[in-house]
Amino acid sequence: MSREDREQPLVAHLLELRQRLLYAAVGVLIIFLPLAFFAQEIFTLLAGPLLAHLPESSQMIATEVASPFLTPFKLAMMLAVVLAMPWVLLQAWAFVAPGLYHNERRLVVPLLASSTLLFYCGMAFAYFVVFPLVFGFLVGIAPEGVAVMTDIARYLDFVLSMFLAFGLAFEVPIAIILLVWAGAVTPGQLAEKRAYVLLGAFVAGMLLTPPDVISQTLLAIPMYLLYEAGIIMARIMVPGYKEVEAQRKAQQEEAES
Repeated sequence: MSREDREQPLVAHLLELRQRLLYAAVGVLIIFLPLAFFAQEIFTLLAGPLLAHLPESSQMIATEVASPFLTPFKLAMMLAVVLAMPWVLLQAWAFVAPGLYHNERRLVVPLLASSTLLFYCGMAFAYFVVFPLVFGFLVGIAPEGVAVMTDIARYLDFVLSMFLAFGLAFEVPIAIILLVWAGAVTPGQLAEKRAYVLLGAFVAGMLLTPPDVISQTLLAIPMYLLYEAGIIMARIMVPGYKEVEAQRKAQQEEAES
């Protein structure tokens, strides 16, 4: 095969990648444009969990000149990316699908759909369950005489980090399925590490959430429950794991003897 023949498939793949990236960007832009007209209202909706717990004399503030304009538009852009995620993942799937085997395609499609749904569930859990409890706690412990008035840019950064933390935490079952599918671990091995995972979940909650017990616990417990759900899903969705477990158990017994 000549050098030109080898380079031709690479050029074709790069052109296909550029086309898929362009489609993904256009999809995000199409969703962003209408959201931009309602950026102020969207930010007010996002600030609802905090505003509900602020005293009547307190309010949110903007410490930078352009924050009242840029912060809502930043939120609209991030929301557009989140809402367009199924379309972005579809473009990624269209790019890699030709190189996958039939059994791999059969597994990847539900994984992409479920990972997107789980990420949305994590964000919804943060907004409807975690935010009211966390903001109520943080505002309630403010010393007497201290007016709680949060900067809107800092608030947006805080809630986006919480959305990301809970969205990724809800991806635990998908990560477990991929690990079992790749043969790195087996469901039996994962089940034996429950105690360590529970401890690690609380450590992750401590690192990814504000320094209060409520938000740490609300992240750690769902993460551990999703770990258990991931083990069950791996046993259902990944065929052949029993043979791998039996082989590793035989090797372990042989090594011990």
